[in-house]
Amino acid sequence: MSAERARAAVLAGIGAMVPPRVVTNDDLPDSLGTSDEWIRTRTGIQQRHWADPGTATGDMALIAGERALKSAGSSAVDMVILATSTPDHPCPATAPEVAARLGLGVVPAYDMSVACSGFIYALSAAAGAIATGIADRVLVIGADTWSTRLNPDDRITAVIFGDGAGAAVVRAGDPDEPGALVGFDLGSDGSGKELVGVPGGGSRQLSTGEPARKTDDYLYMRGKEIFTHAVDRMSGSSSRLLERVGWSASSVDWFVGHQANVRILHTVADLLDVDRSQVVINLDRVGNTSAASIPLALSDVTGSGRFTPGQRILMTAFGAGLTWGSAALTWPSLTPVLT
Repeated sequence: MSAERARAAVLAGIGAMVPPRVVTNDDLPDSLGTSDEWIRTRTGIQQRHWADPGTATGDMALIAGERALKSAGSSAVDMVILATSTPDHPCPATAPEVAARLGLGVVPAYDMSVACSGFIYALSAAAGAIATGIADRVLVIGADTWSTRLNPDDRITAVIFGDGAGAAVVRAGDPDEPGALVGFDLGSDGSGKELVGVPGGGSRQLSTGEPARKTDDYLYMRGKEIFTHAVDRMSGSSSRLLERVGWSASSVDWFVGHQANVRILHTVADLLDVDRSQVVINLDRVGNTSAASIPLALSDVTGSGRFTPGQRILMTAFGAGLTWGSAALTWPSLTPVLT
């Protein structure tokens, strides 16, 4: 890398983990009043993975992180960023423990809570750390264990969410080399915070002194409104980013959107004029894994041969907050690590 050129963040490794327990649509309780056909036609989801009792977000993040480091060919990083909305504890953050368990020493490590947009936000933070010289190599992890926060009687959320972790190693490199992250677009709108979230456990609730309700610890979502917001924000963010980096929609080789709902992914692709055949989909097998969604999808395709070095990849996500973000990169040559 020339000393005169700007430092770019380059994707150097990818790793993933989903719990072994598979929950198909038919495995869901009859009390939800739903069916396999209902779930498939409205979401595209056929199954999801839920963690067994005793498995936490940090445990999954650890395995995904190990695999990403192996994929990158080095266990040395200067920073760890963990995107999650289901940390092991409200305090302390989960990332420092994950870094310690990975044997990374006393590197800076922190959590980022941006829900389903978390991995894109974390990638942008890693790119910033690399651009400013704070770090040369960063381990970025997206992990969530939403099965611990699902109301078993709420079919809006219980049928959608799965557990998992995905991780990436990004390193300092040249803006023109395969793997370079060439641009980001991020946004938020806190006026929509009531549309999706977990109301309990924070200072807002605890400061009232009122008795907590059982449902306060469960995730809730106003599905129809979230659908509309997700389509608008993901398509708008993607369009802005394409213009910013000088890519046309026709030049995008693959579209990797947050894996929440196949109808959302197809609608966003249609609005961007990206062919549906170029949309990466793995939600049928893992459901909505929140911050783990995009890295799990990237890990899925790494070993499949579908992506080739130099291809243009557009990623976009939307989550609670409300938050959204997009990232563009050229695909590198990666070595998948599955175990």
